[in-house]
Amino acid sequence: MITRAILILGSLAASAAAAPNFVFILGEGLGWTSTSVRMDPDIPESRNDYFRTPNLQRLSTGGMRFANFYAPSARCTPSRATYLTGKSPAKLGMTFVGLRAGPNVRLVEPTPTLELPQAETTVAEVLRDAGYATAHFGKWHVGRTSPKEHGFDDTDGANNNGGPENVRNPNPKQAYAITERGLKFIESNAAAGRRFYVQISHYGGRGGASALSSTNQAVSNWAESRRRSATERAAAAAVLDMDTTVGMVLDKLEQLGIADETYLFYTTDHGTPGSGNLPLALGKGTVWEGGLKVPLFFRGPGIVPGSVSRVRATGMDLVPTVADLAGLSDKLPLGLEGGSLVPVLTNDGRGSVDRPREEIVFHFPHYDFDPLGPASAILWDDYKLIRFYEDPDRPRLFNVRADPYERNNLFSALPEKAEALGERLDAYLRSVGARLPRVNGNFDPSQEVSRIERGGQQRRDNPAQRARRRGQSRSDRGQANR
Repeated sequence: MITRAILILGSLAASAAAAPNFVFILGEGLGWTSTSVRMDPDIPESRNDYFRTPNLQRLSTGGMRFANFYAPSARCTPSRATYLTGKSPAKLGMTFVGLRAGPNVRLVEPTPTLELPQAETTVAEVLRDAGYATAHFGKWHVGRTSPKEHGFDDTDGANNNGGPENVRNPNPKQAYAITERGLKFIESNAAAGRRFYVQISHYGGRGGASALSSTNQAVSNWAESRRRSATERAAAAAVLDMDTTVGMVLDKLEQLGIADETYLFYTTDHGTPGSGNLPLALGKGTVWEGGLKVPLFFRGPGIVPGSVSRVRATGMDLVPTVADLAGLSDKLPLGLEGGSLVPVLTNDGRGSVDRPREEIVFHFPHYDFDPLGPASAILWDDYKLIRFYEDPDRPRLFNVRADPYERNNLFSALPEKAEALGERLDAYLRSVGARLPRVNGNFDPSQEVSRIERGGQQRRDNPAQRARRRGQSRSDRGQANR
């Protein structure tokens, strides 16, 4: 412990003379169990036993991994907006990128804000105003306004899922292109002696066309690939390419001799699609743990290598953390909802995060990949409550410390606890002016589609087909009632 304390104090003293650099690598749709790093050393299944991410392991070994980090949302745009501002999607009104359900659903979804408001102050603006060089490369996805209008000096544009060329599979080309742009930005500013903040935001892609042919071949040659499907092999290759780019950044910082004055952190925007988050429940587009719980790795001065934090953290905390590390906390705008992770980062992973509110809320009032429909969730102490707006009087309640896979619904056993969390959820949503779904007066029960279909295209077909899908949806609902 004495050695660790000396390391922390020495690193902080060394970095105090000059403000640090920052590199934020934002992955896309990679959940808590989608890396080869065991996110919680006490939980063997908190790693993927097939995917290989040696450079994320290298980042973890050189810094701190957070065992209980939550993305701000289960979808891209809301999370990315929070990572820029430190405010929740509910407060920003940026709860989704659009509406997917057809007209004949039980609830009318609120219309989300699709463009990051110019009035919002981003982390890039705070740093740029303090003399930092700032850049954003890759997936922007918070509107059509250029990142330059939000504080970034250098950028490759306001790119959405298709990248600057608007193609179906921007990767692997863009995975390497945005990294190369980031490396050139780092190199030029290091040579000029200017402090920098660069965000490298990856695009999605889990098919074979999203990875280099050489990477696909390498994965196919793994012994364990013989037992895996083509879909799994393709996903592993895409993840491996992303991991390779992380290694490129690590190598560049070391080559330039600035690794010990640079904070490099990596997280993602939401969980892996589908069942790729097992044993966590569900995934992308849902407020279950599989949709929200993601990796966070943080390396830099004052952080003990190989350390683990089990302190609960969330995406709203990143802006206050960067500002704190840069000595600019007093320059942050009012109304931020996160707290600085610095007390945890510099205390071997222990401590607490000082936020304006004790609870953390995830507001996703939209039809998407959850068969139970629009929902909000609240984390408070060891408990998590999920409210489904189609059936708000029957929320799900879990003790996520004892039951991290959300298998034991405690709503009936602990009604007072459920009521207390529900009241806190209501108070929070009112305080930020959250937009809520409302009853659809034009809903026709005779034409209702299956719960699975509601998040996507609505189809009309013969009664036998509808009945078969309704049977499937009852099975899904039974699973979700766990």
